Parts: sequence; structure tokens; C-alpha cells
Amino acid sequence: MSVKVRRVDYFYVTAEDRLGQAHGLLSQLAQSEVNLMALSLVPIGPNITQFTLFPESTERLARAAERLGLVLAGPHRAILITGDDRLGALVDFHGELSRAGINVYAANGVTDGKGGYGYVMYVRPEDYDNAARILDAE
Repeated sequence: MSVKVRRVDYFYVTAEDRLGQAHGLLSQLAQSEVNLMALSLVPIGPNITQFTLFPESTERLARAAERLGLVLAGPHRAILITGDDRLGALVDFHGELSRAGINVYAANGVTDGKGGYGYVMYVRPEDYDNAARILDAE
């Protein structure tokens, strides 16, 4: 696997924090043929969970959300990087943006245990196009 840098859209959905909520939402999305490239769930209150959805197809997620009665916040934009894991794999990306005066204000990453990784970078909206250009994002 080589390194792939992509522009991606993401959306927020909030839901009551209760047993099976994630299973239910993910099942509905799968039945609607919404493929997610990334997903994050975080509590945003005592009984509320925020789902951050990174769909492969923004249009497909929008159609499914309408059909399912989901209220989507977005689209917002991020940069998704996937590639072969190695020591310092993310250093160059951060270095290029830092030298250009662009701050990465949030990020999430994971390795797959088989030599690959995925990494989501968030930059300010006013820096997004420049960051994507610098990183040669698709």
C-alpha cells in the first residue's frame, strides 16, 4: 500500500446515549448502503453521544439521513491519509503544514495491526484548500 491523501467530508449526528444506539445507527446506514471511511463517537453531555461520520459518498449519506430522519450537521471537511505504517509516518505531513503556517488543531489515527494506518487531520476552514494542495490531496 502506498500513501493516499484524500479530501473528505464529514458530518455530525447526535443521539441519546443508550445501549445499542451505535449498533442501530450503523445497521441502518449499512442497510442504506452507506460506506464509512472513518467513524468517531464521543460523549458531548451526560446522555448525548456525537457520531462523526466520514462517508465514502456524501450524496448516499444525505439520502439515507433523509429517509431515516437523521439530522446531519455538515458537511465539514478534513484530510484522510492512509498508507504503510512506519516509524515517523506522519512527521512529514505535519512538517509541511507547519512550514506553511497551517495548524493541525485535531487529529485521530489508528494502525490496522498489519502494517497500515489511517489518519484524519483537521485544519481550520480558511486553511483547508491550501493544506489539501500542499499535501497533494485527491
